[in-house]
Amino acid sequence: MSRPELETPHVTKTHSLVFQVPVAPETSIAAQTWPVEDVLALFDLPFNELIFRAQQAHRAHFDPTEVELATLLSIKTGGCEEDCGYCPQAARYDTGVVAKKLLSTEEVLEAARAARDSGATRFCMGAAWREPKDRDMEKIEEMVSKVKALGLETCATLGMLKNDQAQRLKNAGLDYYNHNLDTAPEFYNNVISTRQYSDRLDTLGRVREAGLKVCCGGIVGMGESRVQRAGLIVQLANLNPYPESVPINHLVQVEGTPLHGLAPLDPLEFVRTIAVARVTMPKARVRLSAGRRQMGEAVQAMCFLAGANSIFYGDKLLTTGNPDAVDDRALLAKLGLRAREVA
Repeated sequence: MSRPELETPHVTKTHSLVFQVPVAPETSIAAQTWPVEDVLALFDLPFNELIFRAQQAHRAHFDPTEVELATLLSIKTGGCEEDCGYCPQAARYDTGVVAKKLLSTEEVLEAARAARDSGATRFCMGAAWREPKDRDMEKIEEMVSKVKALGLETCATLGMLKNDQAQRLKNAGLDYYNHNLDTAPEFYNNVISTRQYSDRLDTLGRVREAGLKVCCGGIVGMGESRVQRAGLIVQLANLNPYPESVPINHLVQVEGTPLHGLAPLDPLEFVRTIAVARVTMPKARVRLSAGRRQMGEAVQAMCFLAGANSIFYGDKLLTTGNPDAVDDRALLAKLGLRAREVA
């Protein structure tokens, strides 16, 4: 199912909602137009047909035996003023997460070296902030610069950014900035009230204007419908350009958060989401992100078959558990997959 490139795309529509999409400078990833009806039609395909299409898209742009290993470190944990219903780091929820100060540069470098030595090629630094304060920027820039010097791709997720902050991160050597849309715009207010959808799109625009690559995805299993999952993919795939990296997270339910106790998403529906992301964003690295610990090997294997070619690697994702690195290595070996190396 091919889609013509848009010459001057300005908006993305899902049902009656319309949001401005940031227009980016020249890029190798072309934007396409995906109406929500077409994305929903992909979700509704017979499972084998959808997986076949995802495999075709994947093999057209990637080595199907290669998986990127990325490590995520919480450089500032807990105490966040936001009310994201899935997040144990929100100060207003009693989840047992203790607020901590920003790590030292040496602590971050120690973790980055360990990640590199165990095979990771991308290192992401995450802070539980609504947005970074100017007083924190110099220290973060130092972290980015020194992690980059280790030979790792660098990524950060620090909340909303101002124009000058995005440029400062770029100048420090940051490769990717992560800022997820989380869900479809029509479901967003069910999950978050302290930040608007347009705030997220504005930050993505600033990241693009600074010349940074975008890492942007969402979370499924938060009580949304299939139509709303399609709406999330529509928003991502119709960004101009779509993200170079697309993390798809399966909700990890944490006691004390508002989303704890939801009925779990069917595993095959999660696999379908991975496949639809691959078909609609064929040149992106689709990352199998949070929730892998609860999936088991068989579901993870189906996700790789559906086009996932990146994982978060290491025993923790910010504050939630992740499979041990040795288990991930064993699974990749069992499937005949190999870790990507930085060129």
